[in-house]
Amino acid sequence: MTQHHPRILIIAEAANPEWVSVPLIGWSLSRALAGVADVHLVTQVRNREAILRAGLVEGRDFTAIDSEAFARPLWAIGEKLRGGGGKGWTTLQLINALSYPHFERLVWRQFGAEIRAGRYDIVHRITPLSPTISSPLAAKCARAGVRFVLGPLNGGVPWPKEFDAERRQEKEWLSYIRGAYKALPGRRRALKHAAAIIAGSRHTECEIPSAMREKTFYIPENAIDPARFTKRASPGGAGPLRASFVGRLVPYKGPDMLLQAASPLLRDGRMVLDMVGDGPMLPGLKAQAEALGVSDAVTFHGWMDHGAVQDVLAGSDLMAFPSIREFGGGVVLEAMALGVPSLIVDYAGPAELLTEGTGWAVPLGDRATIIAGFRAELERLEQDRPALAKAGRAGLGRVAARFTWDRKADQISEVYKWILGERNDRPEPMADRQNHAAE
Repeated sequence: MTQHHPRILIIAEAANPEWVSVPLIGWSLSRALAGVADVHLVTQVRNREAILRAGLVEGRDFTAIDSEAFARPLWAIGEKLRGGGGKGWTTLQLINALSYPHFERLVWRQFGAEIRAGRYDIVHRITPLSPTISSPLAAKCARAGVRFVLGPLNGGVPWPKEFDAERRQEKEWLSYIRGAYKALPGRRRALKHAAAIIAGSRHTECEIPSAMREKTFYIPENAIDPARFTKRASPGGAGPLRASFVGRLVPYKGPDMLLQAASPLLRDGRMVLDMVGDGPMLPGLKAQAEALGVSDAVTFHGWMDHGAVQDVLAGSDLMAFPSIREFGGGVVLEAMALGVPSLIVDYAGPAELLTEGTGWAVPLGDRATIIAGFRAELERLEQDRPALAKAGRAGLGRVAARFTWDRKADQISEVYKWILGERNDRPEPMADRQNHAAE
């Protein structure tokens, strides 16, 4: 029997194969869905050249919408208001919430007639990921009789009360009133008219109104492209314990806590640490390493391209990542894909990706609690090398079973079938692969 491929109009304002974070998610998921559906990608014009370089044909495979006349001035305002690169994320999302609906109005102007004519079975908005950004297309598609899928939505993980000083350092002033977005009429209207909502985290799932939970599906936003992760680590070998930190050097990522926690092992020659990333904390971290007497055991790599990061991670026994507010935590999956287990804080995105046997999590608490927890685990793992090797193998199996982009497309495909009436039972996407850990 020939498998029916639904016709999907994918809306991904951010979708770029040459960038990271949200644009890479938009690109990777849209391409994976092309394997289970007949898709046409609609994205912002800033992504056009990169998509052409990736081999897609404009008009046939994708359409680039030029909303720059409206978006660029607002983006410039947002950059000034956020108080510096990498800070004020909530402020930037407010600006996006103001500018994004114009993009969807342009999408409707170009594709509205085709949607009303039934050219597409489903319209699926992948990005933006933020649940605070409404989607005018949802109601328009509902009136046209076309199913609308929203998500993965993710964001807004509460700041731990123990880290209010870091919250202020990040200039997250609007995060104190972020919950007000739930009362915005545009948000409830989009959720009401969506045929399915994909929640990219358990936190976001819990923020969906209870009346709409039946059509909400938990599918984490991040996944791995196996073609990008071709190296394999061999954790647990002889010599000093080699740990890596990968991420922006900003307060909530906790690189200073990691240095403090690891300092006894670093001084004794029992551990070496690779810190990959750049950010405003870099000069202070170098001074901290000097003051702790561990400079010789710490390598600050600065910013590195993706392939070079993989080289560093693949040479590690452990990815040590004490971030206290992480939405997705994709770096944990990247480490898993190389066979490297992770040590994290038991909170938000990374804690959802890690399971017992694939890494270790210390309880969330104040700085002293996290530092003590990381130090104890590092001391234990330095002595228990077989545990590192075992967890690395388990992580590889978990990624293969549930967290490649092809697996993600399969999971979403089951949601498509449900809203199109091709299956009667409500799918549980993250449970479908439960018994495939050895694949």
